[in-house]
Amino acid sequence: MSAASRGMTTEAPAQVALLAKVNEAFNSDALTHLGISTGARVGNIVTLRTTKNNLPFLETYAGIEYLEMAQRVSPNLMRVIPDLRADSVYTGHGLDAGYTGKDVIIGVTDWGFDYTHPMFYDTALQHTRIIAAWDQFKTSGPAPQGYNYGTVYEGESELLTAQSDTSNIYGFATHGTHVAGIAGGSGAGTAHRGVAYEAEFLFVTFLVDEAAVIDAFEWMKTKAETLNKRLVINMSWGLYNLGPLDGTSLVSLAIDELSQEGVIFVTSGGNNGDITFHIKKEFREDTLRSKIDFWRSSDPNRYGQSIMAWGTDNSPFAASIEVYDAAKNKLTESPTFRTEGSVNKDTFMTIGSDTVFYKVALDGQHPLNAQPTIRFRIRSENNSLHIALKAHAATGTVHFYNVADLTTHVGNWGMPFTAWKDGWAEGDNKYSLGEPASTRSVITVAAHQSEVRTSGGTVGGGFLANFSSYGPTIDERMKPDVSAPGVSVASSVSSFTNRNYDLLQNISFQGKNYPFSRFSGTSMSSPATAGVVALMLQANPNLWYDEAIRILHNTAREDNRTGDLSEKGDTQWGWGKVNALAATQAAEYKFAGIRNLIEPSSSLYLFPNPAQNTLRLNSTSTHEVYIYSSTGQVILNGSLGNSLPLDVSTLTNGIYLLRFADSHSVSIPFMIHR
Repeated sequence: MSAASRGMTTEAPAQVALLAKVNEAFNSDALTHLGISTGARVGNIVTLRTTKNNLPFLETYAGIEYLEMAQRVSPNLMRVIPDLRADSVYTGHGLDAGYTGKDVIIGVTDWGFDYTHPMFYDTALQHTRIIAAWDQFKTSGPAPQGYNYGTVYEGESELLTAQSDTSNIYGFATHGTHVAGIAGGSGAGTAHRGVAYEAEFLFVTFLVDEAAVIDAFEWMKTKAETLNKRLVINMSWGLYNLGPLDGTSLVSLAIDELSQEGVIFVTSGGNNGDITFHIKKEFREDTLRSKIDFWRSSDPNRYGQSIMAWGTDNSPFAASIEVYDAAKNKLTESPTFRTEGSVNKDTFMTIGSDTVFYKVALDGQHPLNAQPTIRFRIRSENNSLHIALKAHAATGTVHFYNVADLTTHVGNWGMPFTAWKDGWAEGDNKYSLGEPASTRSVITVAAHQSEVRTSGGTVGGGFLANFSSYGPTIDERMKPDVSAPGVSVASSVSSFTNRNYDLLQNISFQGKNYPFSRFSGTSMSSPATAGVVALMLQANPNLWYDEAIRILHNTAREDNRTGDLSEKGDTQWGWGKVNALAATQAAEYKFAGIRNLIEPSSSLYLFPNPAQNTLRLNSTSTHEVYIYSSTGQVILNGSLGNSLPLDVSTLTNGIYLLRFADSHSVSIPFMIHR
């Protein structure tokens, strides 16, 4: 069943953003004639924009297997650098050279970019390092080639004339400038220099929906390929209603596909580690009840609470909501909704002169993972009324989440489930990763305090941040991957912001003051890690996403704060604290091309290595292979093995990477030398 018929809404009154899973019958030209605009295509996932009038046609169109409304997406450096051990990377300690992220692009999908901030200039403060920016909210155009919305700025003159992204649902925000400064800010003459301070940037202020962010990813990838440079994309945002939390959402599948094409993604793990907003219930012909705590804020965008329930083993379950008075007497309850077929309902319950509004959407088998799911969106303005979740099943495991719900659809913070009466369930903070943090190919980052070293050598700090979300994913994969500093991190703030923040310092640049502030969150630890990945990519432009993840796991450090972590990872720390020096050493070692990059259990090797005009493989089987340049581009493909050589006479002298088409975990570097 399509998400369109589940009643999901979008901010724009004229058009809706859509994600589609398509097949060979899909024809974008035919849709264009109907006023349906096709955006990015990643594998068999396509973004679409059209008016609501075209939704009935799209739901029956033979070229589309699955259609959904694009859901909304929400969002001290001088101590961070030594905590990461990045300062030793700059000096080249134990490396062939020092690395600063030069010639690597960091893409940032966020809101609140100040294009004029000196943090994004080179270290001599002469020229901006922002290559281009796409403001998807700004309607004046021109839009990027291949897209029909937003405004793109290319080059220094256009960026500095534009000055900043436009006001959006976050106003003139602070977040994007702060995040980008951590990943690669030059310091602007302060001590707050980012991790990969000579990297270049691509910025996208995205429309807070899934289709827009996939468009952003594809646009960034195309720009990086045009410039023949490697790209790492940072995502300091997330939600719990983007689809399944097991890596099968369309955003996750798009990230997986783009990762296979050479992009490396880094994301924040989330900030719900101190909220008991989750319940995992293993049903045995019994019933669960728990009180739903509400976010009682004066925010004009507040709607109520969103309750998501995901089954994990195809076992059906049922759920309803109950209303109680302050004396804990039940006043009324909704009908019981069972995960049979598909339901979409927008209704209410009346209690005297009070009304509790709720929307329910359910699927007996969600189209993306075939698991049963129910979502309630509940609005109750009377604080004396107490809302409870009731659920029942004969068997099976169900995960429940209680998250703030906004009319802008960007609420991503949890509220507690409470054991309000005897026998009721209390929430916990486990399984608190959302999307895209649950994506298989992404580097998911937890947050800790930076270490503090006194003049006497004593080390303090280094504790896990209490807000840092816990793994694993609901399909029991270990996440997060690593942890990085994310507490009171100082970085740049947009000089155009109308949001409140605590000023740390101002610096004067070209007659204007530019602010810095300290923020906390996994939103800060994610770009710190993205900066480390940029260092790794400079040391090894051939590095693939799975190799980057494996290196970060294998080189992560343990200390007296992490304790002795399992070789299989930890639900709070992942595999430990990011160690930029060890990770860059491992990346550089692999780039050297002297020894194989393949799994230890494999005995495959290329010969001769260095090669001149032909390359051979010690295998009795024939394999389809791809040859990648030092910038990660496919430049040759063919068959190799079983005494069949590969002609490499067209390659110039240098280092290359061979990958097997049937295995993304096996790769071998080789050298051409004539």
